[in-house]
Amino acid sequence: MSVSNSSEMERALIDKLMIHFGKTAEEASETEMLKACALVIRDRMAIQEVETRKKAVREHKKQVHYMSLEFLMGRSLMKNAFNLHLLDQLKEALEHLGFNASDIFEAEPDAALGNGGLGRLAACYLEAMTTLEIPATGYSICYELGIFKQKIIDGEQVELPDNWRSIGDAWLLTKPEESEEVLFGGTVNESWENGKAHITLEGATKVTAVPCDMIIAGYNTRHTNVLRLWDAKSSVPVDMSYYSRGEYVKAVEERAMAESIAKVLYPEDKHSEGKSLRLKQQYFFVSATMQSIVRKHLGTYGTLDNFHEKNVIQINDTHPTLCIPELMRIFMDEHNMSWDKAWYITSRSVAYTNHTVMWEALERWSQELIERILPRIWQIVKEIARRWQTKCEEYFHDTEKVHNTAIIWGGEVRMANLCVAAGMAVNGVSGLHSDILKNDVFKNFYSMTPEKFHNVTNGIDHRRWLAEINTGLDGFIRDYLGGDKYLTHASALEKLDKLAGGKEAQLRIEQIKTANKKSFADYMYKEQGVIIDPNSIFDVQAKRLHEYKRQLLNVIHIIYLYQKLHDDRDFIKTPQTFLFGAKAAPGYAVAKRIIRLINSLADCIDKDPVCKDRLKVVFMENYRVSLAEHLMPAAEVSEQISTAGKEASGTGNMKFMMNGALTIGTLDGANVEMHELIGDDNMFLFGLHADEVNALKSSGYDPMGIYNSDERVRNVLDNMRAGFGDGESYEDIYNRLIIGGNGSPADEFMLLADFDSYVNAQKRMAETYLDRARWNDMSIHNIARSGLFAADRAIAQYADNIWHVEHKSI
Repeated sequence: MSVSNSSEMERALIDKLMIHFGKTAEEASETEMLKACALVIRDRMAIQEVETRKKAVREHKKQVHYMSLEFLMGRSLMKNAFNLHLLDQLKEALEHLGFNASDIFEAEPDAALGNGGLGRLAACYLEAMTTLEIPATGYSICYELGIFKQKIIDGEQVELPDNWRSIGDAWLLTKPEESEEVLFGGTVNESWENGKAHITLEGATKVTAVPCDMIIAGYNTRHTNVLRLWDAKSSVPVDMSYYSRGEYVKAVEERAMAESIAKVLYPEDKHSEGKSLRLKQQYFFVSATMQSIVRKHLGTYGTLDNFHEKNVIQINDTHPTLCIPELMRIFMDEHNMSWDKAWYITSRSVAYTNHTVMWEALERWSQELIERILPRIWQIVKEIARRWQTKCEEYFHDTEKVHNTAIIWGGEVRMANLCVAAGMAVNGVSGLHSDILKNDVFKNFYSMTPEKFHNVTNGIDHRRWLAEINTGLDGFIRDYLGGDKYLTHASALEKLDKLAGGKEAQLRIEQIKTANKKSFADYMYKEQGVIIDPNSIFDVQAKRLHEYKRQLLNVIHIIYLYQKLHDDRDFIKTPQTFLFGAKAAPGYAVAKRIIRLINSLADCIDKDPVCKDRLKVVFMENYRVSLAEHLMPAAEVSEQISTAGKEASGTGNMKFMMNGALTIGTLDGANVEMHELIGDDNMFLFGLHADEVNALKSSGYDPMGIYNSDERVRNVLDNMRAGFGDGESYEDIYNRLIIGGNGSPADEFMLLADFDSYVNAQKRMAETYLDRARWNDMSIHNIARSGLFAADRAIAQYADNIWHVEHKSI
């Protein structure tokens, strides 16, 4: 049914309510209306998806397969309606039917199938691939529970289940006829016939992978793509004899074991059961995916000889690494390929994106675990490793370099090394990050195959993270540019640079930001009961809680301001509100302690009359995509303060920049490219550079020396050690900075080394804020030069330099 105007949309919604819920619009609840909206939009996309798929098959187009254990999709209703040019019609229809459109949009739960930047990036990229009309499919797991809901109780993080599928299922098309079987355990059996080995797995546990497809709409195109989410089901029917004997738990035990694979994102892996489940998750989704890709390819071409010419498999971080030996297994065991032919095709089909330079974050799996759970995969990995090590020995004649590049060493399988050895391309996600990969992390690999290495700086979906969430700024841009061309050609934003210095543009930018701040203050009061002064500076640090991201440096500076206020109440000229949004991994004890510290400090400041109308700290509970969509347009200061050389890229920095916030940051990740674009005059740079960090560590970094010599640092840390009047001492964090412990050196991430520089950057920011014309000009320059960070640009680079697929011009 056509829904090209509000009347047709209204009729479609009424029909959906009657057919699916047996209700009229007057009888329907908000949840039922939300589902009806989703079904109407999904129907439109489903038709376009069939057309897209048929066209790709008919024209024998190369397919991109984007594999990521995370896809942080957020809400879909407004996004899909926006991309399909149906948002206005949908809003009008809802209002006419007696519903508040904003309430309906807010009722949708986030599809929180990710933990942070990795999953958000994957979501942005899938939308950009669709908009650029690249035939692509994303693959992940259909987690029953996404990343946890965060509740702050007595200042501490408590994790609650996040059952997004209760409503989110409306977006999914389940396709049981395209299910695949995944095998775990068992014994490898090898037999020979006509001189060829035949490999079977006997006694294995079978789990059925059922595809649940989420359709992705592109902007201003009928092209659609799919995010295929695999759900786990038992392949064994329930044994009714257990019921007859009263053994009810045993009757469903095997089913529950199978379905646990898709139960939760990132199960805790500090125990053997958690490690086993994580490995099963990774193999489950790559095995199902590889089987599905091969099956569809054979259905189109009837041969696997051209598989690498018609498919490219992009590994997003190391979680999908097992797709390499799994593809080899399928080629050899199921299609009788020789090792050399299977390797030739596999190594020309797979590309790898690295997302970290931290050795502890590069996945390693124990040989014993892989051998026990995935015996055939272990055999293949072992043979890949043997052949690769022989090649390295012949190339280097250096034991240390062979050790560094080995896939298996010391009883561990190094997943990143397997990716680099087998991949046709390896890329970092910012200029600095890619240089570190080439010159440090993968230095020896780079010396062998420099042609493999690329840089593709991350990008964001500017249609969502600017136009959709910041309608005031979108209107301003359209007015000046004379239309919405920037939505498909982000480089058009550069023209806004000419507006700097103009009083009318400065005033308009000021008005837009002020309105957004008031809106966010209202939102936070409604959601969390927190009162925020919209006239204060909104200084934001919103990202996953990790020590290298240095939320603690931000906290230390706030304690410094708090102490200075007690010395001089006029020390802070403009009221400041520091906003934190962060989730800590459930097993990351230090990160959870930092959250407790932030909340202790916030409570202390709230109760102190000296701080009234001067200083406030707010911890935004349950930070997620939908909260970020309210926050980004309101932010004025963006804290991007990671230790130089530790952040691969970041994408929050890009979102804040695009919405006109000014950055306080180190030269780390994509901040480097940001600095190249806007210079010292339009951001507040501070801190050691990556090479200086390494040099200081090598020469013997002494945080105790800084503590003893800098009275400010000593006062702040002593205050932290004593606590903030709630009976909680933070001596453990104090010790971590001054003494170290549990295998970590003192102040591992150089907070105290950068403290003085950070204080000065904050001072420059506060002084600049008083000059409203200059501040608004800086904001305009940031917006104007943010187009480089559009996901469309990044995907075009992947398409041109790595995937070699055609795409729409940007």
